[in-house]
Amino acid sequence: MIRTLQLALATWRPRPAIPGQGLLDPSVTRLRVHLGDLDLYRHVNNGVYLQMMDVGRSNLLADLGAYGLLADRGWFPVVAASTIKYRRSLTFGQRFDLTSRVLGWDARVVYLEQTFTLRGEHVARGVVAGRFLGRDGERVAATDVVTLLAGGEATSPELPEDVATWARAVDVAAR
Repeated sequence: MIRTLQLALATWRPRPAIPGQGLLDPSVTRLRVHLGDLDLYRHVNNGVYLQMMDVGRSNLLADLGAYGLLADRGWFPVVAASTIKYRRSLTFGQRFDLTSRVLGWDARVVYLEQTFTLRGEHVARGVVAGRFLGRDGERVAATDVVTLLAGGEATSPELPEDVATWARAVDVAAR
């Protein structure tokens, strides 16, 4: 419940935009493990990582000053696919960073990497393929969203091979 409330706050009362923040610049969200985040083994539940990633993506949009731009057009983000790999556990009370960054895009989706670190040590890495929809439920081309958020035409960096392979495997990559 705490993460749902945190996401609601991050979305409806976003933090201020960071002047000069670029589309490919990382966005850092600092979090703490709460009691409700834990499973029976006393470490963060795998599903909670995904909720934390939602918060991180909302903060990335906020850092870019995207909420007003998207709202003016009636566009909103959704997850098309995601995957995560865990390296170590997070436990009650630990403070950690979640770094979210755009890796690239194609005609259909924007690819993001979200990494969890504890005192500089790698904890987990998530990869997300995100889409944008309009009020009518129609898909918005990722290139249109990128052009809006980048303030003009932009060329996608080449995706890391593991991300490109995953995108093809889960059928989210542009055809």
